[in-house]
Amino acid sequence: MSKLTLAEWAEEHFRTPPSPNTLRKWAREGRIKPAPIKHGRCYYVEPSARYCEPEKRDPIAGGSLTDRVLAGRKAAMEIS
Repeated sequence: MSKLTLAEWAEEHFRTPPSPNTLRKWAREGRIKPAPIKHGRCYYVEPSARYCEPEKRDPIAGGSLTDRVLAGRKAAMEIS
């Protein structure tokens, strides 16, 4: 099975295809599965590839920077 360029793939999968910059960003970030192959400056993708939203990480309890610094200091004091 032959591979498609990102632009060709986007035309088949989206009514209004994303810009070339967005497609390249998705390829670099691993948002297209299976991952595209880069040859020179061009990415090539399987025709059956799909866009996958990145996994959202669970926020850490007390996720503010101040809370994390205080938690780290507390943990360091318990070790000493």
